[in-house]
Amino acid sequence: MVDASTQDLRRRLPAVDRLLAEPGFERLSGLYGRDLVRQRLRQGLEALRQRLGGKPDLDGAAIDAEVDVMRDRVSAGLENDLGRGLHRVLNATGIFLHTNLGRAPLPREVAAALPPLLNAYCDLEFDLDDGHRGERNRRAERLLKALTGAEGALVANNNAGVLVLVLSALARGREVVVSRGELVEIGGSFRIPDILEAAGTSLVEVGTTNRTRLSDYERAVGPETALLLKVHPSNYRVTGFVESVEVRSLVELAQLHDLPVLMDEGSGLLRPHDCSQLAGHQSFQELIAAGCPLVCGSGDKLLGGPQAGLLVGSGELVERCRHHPLYRALRPDRAVFATLEAVLRLHLAGGPLPLDRLWLEPALQRRRLEAVAERLGARIVVAEAFVGGGAAPERPIPGEALALRGDTALLERLRAGDPPVIGYIREGSLLLDLRTVDPADDEALIERVLAAADA
Repeated sequence: MVDASTQDLRRRLPAVDRLLAEPGFERLSGLYGRDLVRQRLRQGLEALRQRLGGKPDLDGAAIDAEVDVMRDRVSAGLENDLGRGLHRVLNATGIFLHTNLGRAPLPREVAAALPPLLNAYCDLEFDLDDGHRGERNRRAERLLKALTGAEGALVANNNAGVLVLVLSALARGREVVVSRGELVEIGGSFRIPDILEAAGTSLVEVGTTNRTRLSDYERAVGPETALLLKVHPSNYRVTGFVESVEVRSLVELAQLHDLPVLMDEGSGLLRPHDCSQLAGHQSFQELIAAGCPLVCGSGDKLLGGPQAGLLVGSGELVERCRHHPLYRALRPDRAVFATLEAVLRLHLAGGPLPLDRLWLEPALQRRRLEAVAERLGARIVVAEAFVGGGAAPERPIPGEALALRGDTALLERLRAGDPPVIGYIREGSLLLDLRTVDPADDEALIERVLAAADA
């Protein structure tokens, strides 16, 4: 027999349907399904009833606390078993193109214009003029050609995909010549030699780690040579006793032997940018003007668009890649094309992109820092920011950031909030760099930091 006090205690527990209607569990139902969330709540309530059966003297506040613990356990269990959904985060790391945080944020006007193109049908591969099938690459191709001066252009799912496509279409079963100093490892432990092997080509290394001359390429070119590959060393630099071959010189050599050159620019810089960190980093436009037959790079770095691989250059060579069977497996979907087209039009119109919006004038940035520091009781300290995404790793952006008293525990509480705030620890202080936080998010950041500090 269960005594009356125990029965009364159990009756005071909330009903499953009442819990399901709470905002937190409505969100979980949208992620994992209402039936599964209902099942976990029933299991959690049953376990709680069993525990409370032996504690008939608990008051209402204690029962509410036990229910809160049960809520947290059910929520944490679902997220642990099935994974959390993507979260919008505030990037206060000072790294503009943070690979772990999605690289370049999309322009807000581009993001706002996407839903009508994604939640209904669109003319992705349909020609509205003649009513016949169209080509999904055509809009992006025209814009890329206008922005870079190239004869042809093609979009793949990422830059590594472009490399595999070009190598497979133009050099499969033959040799590709690369400087030993440019055999880089890109994100996710993928290495240039591995990509060449996967594309069915043979790697011919020339030069040394620190010095490669034009004569090294000349000696390597032979009957089996299909292509000369030059890779921008985006995420590292060799300094001191170094030498490399300029693109224009390499192109002239290739023309003598009727060979194409592929320049992997990497970062998706379509046109020259006036920031000092990118000085000397040749853009697509400059590389095409230098006669480079093929140039490729990423869409979600300096371009400020979605993940995509961009290929521009000779119309004939681009067409060979377009008609290669592998392109079917590497072409992007309509979400990428819709986003990329909108971002390219912003470039063409000369509009500010996310990095340009965040890169405030020093005086404006200082006033902003002072205003936020006063609200948070923070100090303003000297701190370096970085472009990120493999661009200009050795050229920090001088400036200042906020420093708060805090340790890894505060850092963890900031990550656990909504929205999560991502900062870093330096010399015993928590640093928050506002250069990578949209000014429109300053108030949200202040609220989150104050809440985490109070906790």
